[in-house]
Amino acid sequence: MNIHDGMQPREMTPSQRSYQEASARERARGLCDAGSFTEWLDPRERLTSPHLAALDTPVAFDDGVVIGAGSLAGERVFVAAQEGRFMGGAVGEIHGAKLTGLLRRAVKERPAAVLLMLETGGVRLHEANAGLVAISEIQRAVFDARHAGVPVIVLIGGGNGCYGGMGIVARCCDAIVMSEAARLSVSGPEVIETARGVEEFDAKDRALVWRTMGGKHRYLLGEIDRYVDDDLGAFREAAATYLNRPVPLDLDAVLAEHARIEQRLARFGACEDALDIWTAMGIDNAARITALDTEAFLQAAACTREEHADDAL
Repeated sequence: MNIHDGMQPREMTPSQRSYQEASARERARGLCDAGSFTEWLDPRERLTSPHLAALDTPVAFDDGVVIGAGSLAGERVFVAAQEGRFMGGAVGEIHGAKLTGLLRRAVKERPAAVLLMLETGGVRLHEANAGLVAISEIQRAVFDARHAGVPVIVLIGGGNGCYGGMGIVARCCDAIVMSEAARLSVSGPEVIETARGVEEFDAKDRALVWRTMGGKHRYLLGEIDRYVDDDLGAFREAAATYLNRPVPLDLDAVLAEHARIEQRLARFGACEDALDIWTAMGIDNAARITALDTEAFLQAAACTREEHADDAL
């Protein structure tokens, strides 16, 4: 699947289902064992944003996020899925409160994992202050869950990517799973172009956007843990491998991460493009990376993953 270069998405077999094309509710149900997902605070509760209503802006009865519990591989899990079709999955007060409440409940009930299916452009401008507070509360709740020994796993595969404050939250979690359709960054392409000019970053250059922020680049850098097909089953299988496997959250882990960032800056700081970074990694014909299917890409990326493992020793 090469959405960034104008090619048509690959055809899926009858047993596969596109994660990108699924709604938030379909993702939540599809990630869990069949029939096991129970939604909390569903649309019948009518929990809508007071800020949007005050601005005469359309609201959603679930405020753009689905939360609940189910089982995965027979283990109890908590699940959240942002709905990219409502305001691009942007975070507001109620939206954020639902995510925070889910994570706080996880501290008390200790499920095998909290699975966050993120698709968002960041904070809603309509609710700027409330949204920013919500992001900080979500981040604190992530740390509390991890401190309690509950793994928090992020899955990113929606068309809107994962940007803004939730991009920061994602990197605070135990593990991240992405597909080629996904993007992960703090500032989005349009934000960078507006702030720094098109010479710095051309938001209309889809190839540039995906090779800078896409799943392949994040995987090669060691910033995410699994790279999978745009298939709901592939995401489910990947998520199941992280159940009951919390990653240490202590000073040693933070210092090790800082050391890796320092090494990366020293090695790639002069590079102007992801292609330059891939070449510096020793990847032959780096430009071919964007056209590789998942299996071929993972084979090409194997040497860089071994380097990340060595760095962690």
